Amino acid sequence: MSDKKTTPTISNKKAYHDYHIEETFEAGLVLQGTEVKSLRAGKASFTDAFAFIRDGEVFLRELYIKPYEQGSYYNHDPRRPRKLLLNKKEIQSLEKGIQQKGNTLIPLKIYFKGGYAKVLIGLARGKKQYDKRDSIKEKDVKRQIDRNVKGSFKVNL
Repeated sequence: MSDKKTTPTISNKKAYHDYHIEETFEAGLVLQGTEVKSLRAGKASFTDAFAFIRDGEVFLRELYIKPYEQGSYYNHDPRRPRKLLLNKKEIQSLEKGIQQKGNTLIPLKIYFKGGYAKVLIGLARGKKQYDKRDSIKEKDVKRQIDRNVKGSFKVNL
């Protein structure tokens, strides 16, 4: 068995339902001490979270990280804006993408890589209602096909 601890990956499943993801970027996340402990425990929520660019820096807003239960007065503000660490070329690419009408930056996933907290952000375009219905229909058809294929290969021993 492995001695390594597994840290949870926190995913934003609603983003894939509400947006077409055009491009993704991996960014570092600047955190305070108790935020890291809460993230390692999987206590975060992406509800209404988004990223924005100000003065050549990228920030993540409305990401809820639950205050650490064993933390004292050193606990963090749960919804404070958090800075994302990206290269200058990546930030310029994001700025160009955001300037196009209808595009926004959405956090897709938070995970730990090499001991550092990372955020996968996506340059996204909002879906229309009929696009959402089409994606639900495709998912249902795929699920039904998988059920039929799985059911047709029963082996009696």
